[in-house]
Amino acid sequence: MLVDNNGAKKTLPDLLAVMAALRTPGTGCPWDLEQTFATIAPYTIEEAYEVADAIAHDDIAGLKDELGDLLLQVVYHARIAQEQDAFAFDDVIDAITRKMIRRHPHVFGTAEERAAGAAPGFWDHIKAQEKGDEASAGSLLDKVPTALPALTRATKLQNKAAKVGFDWPSLSPVLAKLKEELAELEVVMANSASGSEANTHAIEEEFGDLLFVIANVARHLKLDPEASLRAANQKFVRRFGYIEERLAANGRTPSDSDLAEMDTLWDEAKAKERGL
Repeated sequence: MLVDNNGAKKTLPDLLAVMAALRTPGTGCPWDLEQTFATIAPYTIEEAYEVADAIAHDDIAGLKDELGDLLLQVVYHARIAQEQDAFAFDDVIDAITRKMIRRHPHVFGTAEERAAGAAPGFWDHIKAQEKGDEASAGSLLDKVPTALPALTRATKLQNKAAKVGFDWPSLSPVLAKLKEELAELEVVMANSASGSEANTHAIEEEFGDLLFVIANVARHLKLDPEASLRAANQKFVRRFGYIEERLAANGRTPSDSDLAEMDTLWDEAKAKERGL
């Protein structure tokens, strides 16, 4: 029986034993026993985001906890796979360790490979060798996971296409395309006053095209669109918080204010951040 005696630090085998106990029929946790790959997957994605959030906030203590939560997700999936006689946690460790060694010949390879150093694009080249000729296995874009955040997936799709020459040579035509897509959205909106389902779909399609081009702008600027949007979200929260604080100082809330006043306070918050 596992007991937390607050003594020596727990180890990876302890965590694996905890998961095994949780998943043991009859004595385990009913909720944990009900879980499958599919039901756990959303938690895996959520925990990865929480790791990124801790990093964004420079929360080192929080990062430790969030990495533990993310590791638990790996242990969870591996345990379910082991129960299905598919693979076990040790197989996961073995596979990723071998992959890292294989993809870093300039560190773990022969004397000649180490002396040659890391050639440009070495990771993608080795990865392509491992997966074989992607063209023979279907579309070049099939390997981009559909579960990725949409902006991230858009960037990866564009990168894949760019590697075979399907890309604008500079940012200028991308910006021109951005203006074109914005104009098309405005036209559809102007022609969709009826609010019918067909018109709503047309607006959604044009808006999606606009976002896709924005992702391409980010790619040409060598920016992560998800990170840029997260920063913009944080800025919005910070500045709106200033509005709330300023109103609260007078015993009021945003509901007691109006757009003109809050817009003025927004400008104050912006000026303070810029040291004006």
